[in-house]
Amino acid sequence: MVKSMTGYGRAREMRSGRDITVEVRSVNNRYLDCTVKLPRAYIFAEDAIKTRVQKAISRGKVDVFVTIDTSAADVAVVQVNEGLAKGYYDALTLLKERFTLPGEITPEVLARFPDVLTVTEEDVEAIAADICAVLDDALAAYNAMRTVEGEKLALDVGSRVDTIEETVGKVEVQSPQTVAAYRQRLEAKMQEVLQSTTIDESRILTEAAIFADKVAVDEETVRLRSHIAQLRDMLQSSEPVGRKLDFLIQEVNRECNTIGSKCNDLTVARDVVNMKAEVEKIREQVQNME
Repeated sequence: MVKSMTGYGRAREMRSGRDITVEVRSVNNRYLDCTVKLPRAYIFAEDAIKTRVQKAISRGKVDVFVTIDTSAADVAVVQVNEGLAKGYYDALTLLKERFTLPGEITPEVLARFPDVLTVTEEDVEAIAADICAVLDDALAAYNAMRTVEGEKLALDVGSRVDTIEETVGKVEVQSPQTVAAYRQRLEAKMQEVLQSTTIDESRILTEAAIFADKVAVDEETVRLRSHIAQLRDMLQSSEPVGRKLDFLIQEVNRECNTIGSKCNDLTVARDVVNMKAEVEKIREQVQNME
């Protein structure tokens, strides 16, 4: 089924003594753009996370947020970045002396600065696997939400496709009547001009045939019906179809424009306007589909 490009999913699990929380959210985007935000000590897991996301999502602006509480883990090793800590200490000492500031520069103060204390782990592959396991649960919730929204989008687009197909039928009925009406007007005009002179029936037929060829929309309506059938098939597909739908709806719009340029009938012109309005609404919905 069609999936929406917008969605949200969250999962939290305790694995190997670590409390891991993963959030996935996305908005519309032409291509897949994945951003991962996780604690600096676990940056090694970023590639594994992106690989997992690429397998589950084909396009959209995707943000993955990972938070990890290691207070219960028994494999964490805390290391001190002595050079960085000394730099902070020297800078704080300079500030104290220059501005005569009160207070002590304690280890607690230095530990608050970024990267002074870092947590290292022994088995990075196992940790990455734990994060990805929680990510899978978050992606499952995320995809479930996108599927629900995608079903709504597909229903809306499907109803508009039905409207377009119904209007195509009206155009197909009205088009021959337009040619017949033109033939009658042509004959009446010629009678008015020539009055008692006998009208050349073959000339009228020739003129009507030329006009019919110019305003015939049979090819366009046949292609429209073909596009409509493809649209319905795509809406039932389990594969990402957003880009294909976007291209196909452009083709539908092109056929509508051609019919509009050929028509010389007020009724057909109104039908074309109605079809183009539905096409535009479908185009907007397609921009939300994966």
